[in-house]
Amino acid sequence: MARKNILKIASYIPGKSIEEVQKEYGAKQWVKLASNENVLGPSPKAIEAVRKELSKIHLYPEGPCSILRQAISQKLSLPEKRVVISNGADNLILMIACAFVNEGDEVIMADPTFSVYANVTQIMGGKPVRVKLKECTHDLEGMLKRVNRKTKLVFVCNPNNPTGTTVSRDSFHSFLSELPDRVIVILDEAYGEFVEDPYNPDGLDYVGKKQVILLRTFSKVYGLAGLRIGYALGREDLIHCLYQVRDPFPVHRLAQAAAVAALNDEKHAIRSIQMVYEGRRYLYQELDRIGLSYVPSQANFIFINFERDSEEVFRGLLAEGIIIRPGKTWGYPTFGRVTIGRRVDNYRFIKAVKKIIR
Repeated sequence: MARKNILKIASYIPGKSIEEVQKEYGAKQWVKLASNENVLGPSPKAIEAVRKELSKIHLYPEGPCSILRQAISQKLSLPEKRVVISNGADNLILMIACAFVNEGDEVIMADPTFSVYANVTQIMGGKPVRVKLKECTHDLEGMLKRVNRKTKLVFVCNPNNPTGTTVSRDSFHSFLSELPDRVIVILDEAYGEFVEDPYNPDGLDYVGKKQVILLRTFSKVYGLAGLRIGYALGREDLIHCLYQVRDPFPVHRLAQAAAVAALNDEKHAIRSIQMVYEGRRYLYQELDRIGLSYVPSQANFIFINFERDSEEVFRGLLAEGIIIRPGKTWGYPTFGRVTIGRRVDNYRFIKAVKKIIR
């Protein structure tokens, strides 16, 4: 009875939650470094905004998210008509597939990258075209070679998940200039706030000028992953298509209130970004001392080569009260993706890794 397209989809496997591991390993002092969440938590202003909104949850939310759209529009100096908001970037990716992918269309993406790109393509009867990473980075030239008359979308996750790598501004600009106008590029900047590389392309430079849809989220730097809220930016004609497939009330009242408050708390965002910068430097230094290689990252996580089955490392870290993501799901069985935490979290992770390796 099911649509044939959905039967072949590989289900998305999230990082293990603290609740899951507590059932198996008991109520330890857990630190979760598996899902790239902001371990500092949300802005205190966002928490207060949620409290104030609680008494209104018997009312439907404001469908178009006008107040939040206006806040994003003002912060980014973009017209409101170029902004669409939904319940997380995941849902926006599904909306993009619903709006643009017909049966038989091809969608180009890196391999490995965020698996939801392939899933939504298959749901719509499209064909995912995977292009292997080159030195752990998007091979934009290789992706361009795979473009044909069936190509509808190209996903570029920048920084890429799970490697944390970015493409250069020059290579991305060249890629766009050679791409046919009928092909839409989805530039996913879920981790964009953590980039230090000055040569990284800024998606805002292309919004409204090219066939680019830019994705951003409140889950990472703003610490609102549990409220599921993200937004897309693009040319008005492209954004209009997303509104055609958007749910009537996709974002609940609490999430909208929290997101507006979070945007207004610059200090918390800066503190979260600085924590990642400092944590990256510390982890690089300690991993070098241990002798473990890793992919230099521009995100709030590091892809580490443990030089052994990462499932074993995963289980060993669980015994120490630490949760990470083993790399088998991406075809890197000796790698693990580790979220950058607070200083105490990073220290605890390094101490546990040394113990496991010994």
